[in-house]
Amino acid sequence: MRRGGEGAKAAALYITERVIENAPRVPVRDLATLRAQFPGLDPDKLADKLIAGAAHATSVVGAGVGAAAMLPVPPAMPAEMAAEITGVAAIELKLIAELHEVYGQRPPGNLKERSVAYLTSWTEERGVDLTKPTTLNAALGGQMKRELRQQITKRMVRNMPNLMPFLVGAAVGAVMNRRDTRKLAHKVRDDLRARAVPWDALPQLPPLERATGPLPEATRAAIEGQESEGRR
Repeated sequence: MRRGGEGAKAAALYITERVIENAPRVPVRDLATLRAQFPGLDPDKLADKLIAGAAHATSVVGAGVGAAAMLPVPPAMPAEMAAEITGVAAIELKLIAELHEVYGQRPPGNLKERSVAYLTSWTEERGVDLTKPTTLNAALGGQMKRELRQQITKRMVRNMPNLMPFLVGAAVGAVMNRRDTRKLAHKVRDDLRARAVPWDALPQLPPLERATGPLPEATRAAIEGQESEGRR
């Protein structure tokens, strides 16, 4: 039992590091880009589009991992789970960042600092409180990483049904990911909506910096699917 617990802890730590590493690499559309891509929508309708696209994208990721369990000898299932959780985290981080843009709540700082703010938002399942700035060193300290690891451990437990054999794994994976993404999104959106700044009252903000470095291929493909699905 101890060995199994140590293995799960090591896996959660590994996934935590990958999620932190990927966060600045996630491409985020700023408000001007979003309004150009979704003309005529108010903030809530635009948020609805983003949430629908993200929920579809995470359901596709979950179905893909679940379908892999159909094979007679599933290939490296811990690796499949790690790929799913990091992929879903990237999709949800992108969603959280763009919801902050929609509701006029862009965190201050550079790309890395905002990425950490969105990681905190993902971990705590609420919007970034702009009245309580935190330093980068504090945000990446032991407590934040511990909370992030706890969140990922919960995801690992929830994702175990995705590895069931036959098509039931794919179906369960898709449904669970879609449900969890929507639940997270509505918590964050409700928080942001309470502090929203109307678009016509926003100061002129500079364009967002380009994401740094490449994402893993599967994660990049999932995010591209997220954007295309949201435009439908």
